[in-house]
Amino acid sequence: MTKLPQIATMAELRLEIDRLDAALVDLLAERTAMIDRAIELKPGEGLPARIESRVEDVLAKVRARAEAAGAPPELVEVLWREMMEFFIAREESVLGRGDGGT
Repeated sequence: MTKLPQIATMAELRLEIDRLDAALVDLLAERTAMIDRAIELKPGEGLPARIESRVEDVLAKVRARAEAAGAPPELVEVLWREMMEFFIAREESVLGRGDGGT
């Protein structure tokens, strides 16, 4: 589990939450850029936007990471499923719908 910094007041706690929110947004922007690169690379490798085996692999990895880090794996899975569906739709808007293969 993550060790929390010494937080004595709600004002300090809110600053830490705001810091974490900013970091999460920055990471989502970085992940979005990676998806945009996938949109460029997948056609050359003959890959569809949706690869169900990859979706399941990612979910297994983030659930395991959540458990190890002390985060609720159920929450992490819900968030990742939603995020991946958003990114797959983004890819499909450019690449079209594939066969959903492996």
